[in-house]
Amino acid sequence: MPTKQDWEWLAAGSEYQTAQAIQQLLQEEKWMEATEGLYELIESMGKSKKLALTSQLTRLMAYVIKWKCQPKLRSSSWIITIRSARQEIADIQEEVPSLNRNFIESIWDKCFNRALKDAEDEMGKQCEFSTLSWEEVFAEEYALFKRN
Repeated sequence: MPTKQDWEWLAAGSEYQTAQAIQQLLQEEKWMEATEGLYELIESMGKSKKLALTSQLTRLMAYVIKWKCQPKLRSSSWIITIRSARQEIADIQEEVPSLNRNFIESIWDKCFNRALKDAEDEMGKQCEFSTLSWEEVFAEEYALFKRN
């Protein structure tokens, strides 16, 4: 019987292989072992989505900071990056509804601090920001021209 550590290791390495192992246990009618594996698989998948959302939020914030600090260097690739990061976050939230606004607000300061550092390193200068608003990150339109 796989131990909790075995399941954690397997799920961290390959969610697909974990699902296959669970399927095998279900076919063998080993319900308890399959349940333990399924629990670890769900935990692993949740961690992966949290890390992905954190990464996308940090990337999004870094580009918003760059947009605000370097208006003369704005580019279409920045707009596409902002739009893409927003869409990735929305996709993650659709897949895992518990990663909602409350979750994002719980990681906001950590992501902002990372984003500020990343943006400043990339720009080669400091920016005077203490935070970004929800509106700036998720609602404000960033464009090089006005759409009709």
